[in-house]
Amino acid sequence: MNDSLTIEQYIKRQSETIERELRRIIPLDWNIPPKLKESMRYSLEAGGKRMRPILVLAAVEALGGSVEAAMPAACAVEMIHTYSLIHDDLPAMDNDDFRRGKPTNHKVFGEAMAILAGDGLLTHAFHTALQSYRKQGIPAERMLSIIEELAAFAGIAGMVGGQAADILGEQGVTTLKELEYIHLHKTGDLIVCSLRIGGHAALASDEQLEALQQFGRNIGLAFQIQDDILDIVGDEAKLGKKTNADGQANKVTFPYFIGLEASRDKVAELTAKGKQAIQDGNFPNPERLLRLADYLMGREY
Repeated sequence: MNDSLTIEQYIKRQSETIERELRRIIPLDWNIPPKLKESMRYSLEAGGKRMRPILVLAAVEALGGSVEAAMPAACAVEMIHTYSLIHDDLPAMDNDDFRRGKPTNHKVFGEAMAILAGDGLLTHAFHTALQSYRKQGIPAERMLSIIEELAAFAGIAGMVGGQAADILGEQGVTTLKELEYIHLHKTGDLIVCSLRIGGHAALASDEQLEALQQFGRNIGLAFQIQDDILDIVGDEAKLGKKTNADGQANKVTFPYFIGLEASRDKVAELTAKGKQAIQDGNFPNPERLLRLADYLMGREY
């Protein structure tokens, strides 16, 4: 691990590596309708923070494991995240016109192809993750855990459940607890999953996996509250989408319930709790995870 890199340099380097892998994630010899492949690639290669796969790799590094072996599983997480964004932007969901500074998938390819592109990314993610076992030699038992957790955290009790709660919440979220449930599952669960996948890939102990989960749960909630804050005070040019989207859609947020300054304090509190879990978790190389937590707390997009 090159500790001489700043956290911004580390994120840039890892993001570039992940994007190279994503560009070759669909086998060239597969016979796929060209428009479907184009739609999938349009969103998958649209940029973004790549924070979830970076967290997979940072967890691996914290445990002294092989980043190369974990790369297919890390890419799988980004594919699941991208599918969720495509579907989230659809008219039946958030009805967004822009994502990452570009027209949303359905605006370019139509609703039907956007839905199928999301379906394609979701299902291909599991084929991709499995290459950490087939090509990189991650033990079969750990690979089973990775697949199981991908399905659980991205599924009905995780990200999909959180998205459903968000849609139902549009009919009237009345408590902070309800909003927290949405944030923890819609956003936080895939962050927790990323960290636990990195843990499994690096043969983490049960105690280390639990520490990664507590870290992810706290920074995942902090991440979404920071999004709520940026929707109010963020720079549209940096965000790549319009601000005050939540307010215009009459969505309640943490600042709505507790105010802007208290929301910022909550982000700092959750970040500190997450970092403490790692500091207490007996990791050989925890520094990168700790720096990532601070970076996420202070991000502007």
